[in-house]
Amino acid sequence: MAKPVVLIAEELSPATVEALGPDFDVRSVDGTDRPALLAALADASAILIRSATQVDAEAIAAAPALKVIARAGVGLDNVDIKSATTAGVMVVNAPTSNIISAAELTVGHIISLSRFIPAAHASLAAGTWKRSKFTGTELYEKTVGIIGLGRIGALITARLQAFGMNIVAFDPYVTAARAQQLGVTLLSLEELLAQSDFITIHMPKTPETTGMISTDQFALMKPTAFIVNVARGGLIDEDALYAALKSNRIAGAGLDVFVSEPPLESPLLGLDNIILTPHLGASTDEAQEKAGVSVAKSVRLALGGELVPDAVNVAGGVIAPEVRPGIPLMEKLGQVFSGLAGSPLTSVDVVISGEISELDVSVLKLAALKGIFSNIVSESVSYVNAPLLAEQRGVVVRLITESESEEYRNLLTIRGALSDGSQISVSGTLTGTKQTEKIVAINGYDVEVPIPKHLIVMVYTDRPGIVAVYGKEFGEASINIAGMQIARHAAGGQALSVLTVDSPVPEGLLETVRVAIDATLMREIDITD
Repeated sequence: MAKPVVLIAEELSPATVEALGPDFDVRSVDGTDRPALLAALADASAILIRSATQVDAEAIAAAPALKVIARAGVGLDNVDIKSATTAGVMVVNAPTSNIISAAELTVGHIISLSRFIPAAHASLAAGTWKRSKFTGTELYEKTVGIIGLGRIGALITARLQAFGMNIVAFDPYVTAARAQQLGVTLLSLEELLAQSDFITIHMPKTPETTGMISTDQFALMKPTAFIVNVARGGLIDEDALYAALKSNRIAGAGLDVFVSEPPLESPLLGLDNIILTPHLGASTDEAQEKAGVSVAKSVRLALGGELVPDAVNVAGGVIAPEVRPGIPLMEKLGQVFSGLAGSPLTSVDVVISGEISELDVSVLKLAALKGIFSNIVSESVSYVNAPLLAEQRGVVVRLITESESEEYRNLLTIRGALSDGSQISVSGTLTGTKQTEKIVAINGYDVEVPIPKHLIVMVYTDRPGIVAVYGKEFGEASINIAGMQIARHAAGGQALSVLTVDSPVPEGLLETVRVAIDATLMREIDITD
């Protein structure tokens, strides 16, 4: 019997090939040579890539035997995950391969900024000796603010504590108990910006976090403060950063990631109080080898039909056909759930009711956690690290199955408690021959809404004229309302309104609407596939 073909499309470490073992026909191709790539994919069962190879819908269509796409790294911008999922192709990456390298690079930027190391070297290399020009500042007893206290944030915390630094953090999804365990003080973003001597950002890039550090935030910072971003390009508004550095509103910055890469036309290149590196977060021998070995192991598991820890689109292993359609639904319900949360989670129940409760539905708990954490942590979230992320944050997770479902054949529910004592819940189901994904309940209010890209959830006191108020505000802002559902328990009581809209809603508009209708809850939730 012919061995499965594993295609290596970019240069990977020898340890990667060793980790694959002797059970495969390992072939190489230049992934940037499009005709050669498409031809080589014809009988490939797996393809291993880095960042240069584009595995899009065309490439996936050219590979009828393809079972797994393995990215030896974290980012998946060069993989069409939706097309892969539609074709039943698993996508895996190496989400933890670079976390130490990224944490160390962050510390390197902080030290370089505090002591002007790159500028001092350039000055000496140019034949000058200007010791007094490069008088720096010690890290000892200074305050560093970490925006996003995930795995990389925790690694940076441990390293900077060794310098005797005071660590504060902003992360709305980390409990006080977890922060205390790390020796970190939790603050609001505004408090962190005002108090910190050094600031480093480690958030995922979402519509809510893009440009989260801009003109208003720089205005809060000390004029002696430095800011570092090695996470995702665009978290810092680059135009606002340029203005803050040019006017000496802040002392300096370090960037490893940019809105457009390479940033060859960026005015930031002309400043002398910034350190720029060419996206080096994962560029260490150790990180590259870890990434290659990790995805090689995932390929072996995938082609062996076993559970794949770092699958980003499917869990792998044997999943009942009746359960599989619930996986993407549960991930989206998880995103809605986290979007509703106004404070850190303390517990989560994943409740599966109906016919499929008799089957192995453990993958649905993983899918729920993956959805919950996908937009609130900086690292990639998989079916295996999602439970670890919950554990790190002190979140208690239970899977509950119930054979009876009164209104629906199957009902999937996520409910949880928050640190402020409140509780939230969201339920969904699949309806009709097309198995349409729908939200059927939010916080105890019955609705029936197909899951959109953009969702607005409001709670307010039921009274005449409210719909006209927010309809007018959204209309004047050119936000088209595609659908609307209103639910209430009693006339004149609290009402929940769910709007599906065609485009993201500016944060300022949401606040305007909240004030106008005196809403007790106002959330925009952007849902990704």
